[in-house]
Amino acid sequence: MEKRICGDSGIEISPMGIGCWAYGGGDYWGPQAQSDVTEVAHAALDAGINFFDTAEGYNDGRSEEALAIALKGRRHEAVIGTKVSTPNPGTIRQHCEASLRRLQTDYVDVYMIHWPHEEFAIEESMEVLTRLREDGLIRAIGVSNFGVQQLTDAMDTRASIAVNQLCYNLLSRAIEPKLLPLCQRNNVGILGYMPLLQGILTGKYKSADEIPPVHSRFRHFGTDRPNATHGEEGAEVEMFKTLERIQSIAEAEQVPMSRIAIAWAMAKPGITCMLVGTRNIGELQQNLHAVEYSPSPEVIENLDKVTAPLLQKLGANPDYFTGGKIR
Repeated sequence: MEKRICGDSGIEISPMGIGCWAYGGGDYWGPQAQSDVTEVAHAALDAGINFFDTAEGYNDGRSEEALAIALKGRRHEAVIGTKVSTPNPGTIRQHCEASLRRLQTDYVDVYMIHWPHEEFAIEESMEVLTRLREDGLIRAIGVSNFGVQQLTDAMDTRASIAVNQLCYNLLSRAIEPKLLPLCQRNNVGILGYMPLLQGILTGKYKSADEIPPVHSRFRHFGTDRPNATHGEEGAEVEMFKTLERIQSIAEAEQVPMSRIAIAWAMAKPGITCMLVGTRNIGELQQNLHAVEYSPSPEVIENLDKVTAPLLQKLGANPDYFTGGKIR
C-alpha cells in the first residue's frame, strides 16, 4: 500500500487509517471485544495499513489501552496518533505521559490537541508540545478540529504542525473552500475522519427519523433532534436527495456506496489519510476494497457535482457539531 508523508515530519502513513474510538467499549458505540480489536490491528498491519488513531478521551482512556494490547509485539510497525483533550500548558506533559502508559510505549508518533480551547494561549500549548518532541516523547505535533483562524494562530507560533484532523466526507465538504487550501499551502497534512458520517453514507438509512439520536446531532439535521447543539436549521431534505444521487453513481459503478465514499475522500488532493472506524475483521475486509478501488476522474467529478448543492446549503463552517467552536 502506498504511503503519504504527514506534513514535514517525515512520518509515512497509509492513505487509510484505523479509527479507534470504539475500542475499549463505551456509551457511544457500545461494547467492543478485545479479540476483535487485536484481530483488526494485526490484519490491518498485514494489509499495509499502519496508522491507528485514538485519544485519551475515547472511552476514558480504554481505547488507548485496547490498542496497546492489540499492537503488542508489533508496535514498531505502527504509527500511533493520540490526542490531549484539554491543552492546558501546565498539564499537557502529564496527560501525554499518561497516554504513553496506557499505550505501553515510549513515544507517540503524532500527538494532537483534540479541540481548540480559547481559554489557553496557543503559544504556550505549542511550546510544551515542542518540548515533548525535543524530549522524544512525541515524533510530531498535530491539531484536530482547528479552523482557519485557529490553525493560522497555531502556525504563527512557529511550531512545526504536521497534521490537522478534520471531519470530511461527501456530505461534509466544508473544509474545501478555505481550510483545505490553507493546509495545502502550509504543508499541513489532513487526517480526515467520519468518511461515512457514522454510517449514513452506507445507505442503510432511508430517512432522518431512522438515524439514532446520537448520530443525528450534526449540522445536517434540524435543531429539533435531541442531541443537536449547533443551532442551525439543518438540511435533512437536501441530504437525503444527495444520498440518492450518490447511490445512483455507486450503482452505475457497481460498487457499494460506502466504498465509493471512502475512495472519493482518499483520492482528494491534500488528504493524507482517511480514518475509518473498524470494529471487526469483516468491516476491515470491506474497507480494504475501498483501497483497491480507484474512482475515475469522471466519477469524482460527478460526485463533486451532485454533492455541491449540499455544500452550498451548509456553507464553509467546518464545525458540524457545535456550530461555532471551530473558527
